[in-house]
Amino acid sequence: MAAATEGKAGGAEARASLVSFLLGGSVAMLPLLLSAPPPLLLAGLQGRAALALHVAGINAALLLGWGRAPALYKIAIRACFLGFAFGCGLLLSFGQSAWKHFGWYMCSLSLFHYSEYLVTAVNNPRSLSLDSFLLNHSFEYNLAALSSWIEFTVEKIFFPEMKQITWLSTIGLVMVIFGDCLRKAAMLTAGSNFNHIVQNEKSETHTLVTGGVYGWFRHPSYVGWFYWSIGTQVLLCNPICFIGYTMASWRFFRERIEEEEFTLIHFFGEEYVKYKKKVHSGLPLIKGVKVEL
Repeated sequence: MAAATEGKAGGAEARASLVSFLLGGSVAMLPLLLSAPPPLLLAGLQGRAALALHVAGINAALLLGWGRAPALYKIAIRACFLGFAFGCGLLLSFGQSAWKHFGWYMCSLSLFHYSEYLVTAVNNPRSLSLDSFLLNHSFEYNLAALSSWIEFTVEKIFFPEMKQITWLSTIGLVMVIFGDCLRKAAMLTAGSNFNHIVQNEKSETHTLVTGGVYGWFRHPSYVGWFYWSIGTQVLLCNPICFIGYTMASWRFFRERIEEEEFTLIHFFGEEYVKYKKKVHSGLPLIKGVKVEL
């Protein structure tokens, strides 16, 4: 009964988030409705007025749909914001401005954060919360994102040719897609065993997952996130942040993997130790916790 109730709640939250994300993303349809190309929509006075009216209309729809359900409204407003960012990214992507590759980045970033919530809602509603969007992941994460935006803008102003290397941005986009798909495959494979927070206590349903993508890497979700993270900087052609992201992400996941493996060895003992010996962590030069039998 409890599982059915959790599943029903997770379904309501997933539906609210999906509808809201699509509402926000509908901004990408404005050029068709106004018969105006994306650059004119984003830069012209008529286009900006249309964007303002669109945002006002979406907010009204969210209030009508979930205004009396505060919990769902909080979900809806975040999902809608991510959808709006995704839609604006599409507008930039299909335009011919120097911000085209930044549009690819906006789509990648917003879809990553939204899909984290949606997959959790469908896959493991028991652990679902507003934090599942990962929008408030950490101060360091937000600072890193801001740094990448600043670098892109400054280099675009002073070295515009750096931001128009399409083949390099395409490689970054492939890395981003691969990383995000691998992470979501890991979340779906792990099912209710997956949690955004390292667990210190073993639940009754917690099992050791070794199949699917976990047969490729011990920590496929971290591998996916690592390559997604550095891929965003390749996509933006940000040399400084590429180096910074690589070093910071590698250090973060090294520490996170060690912390998690202490817990997994405590939970599963020799079963995990044997699995650890057979399957690589998936990240370069990261072996995890040293164990002696």
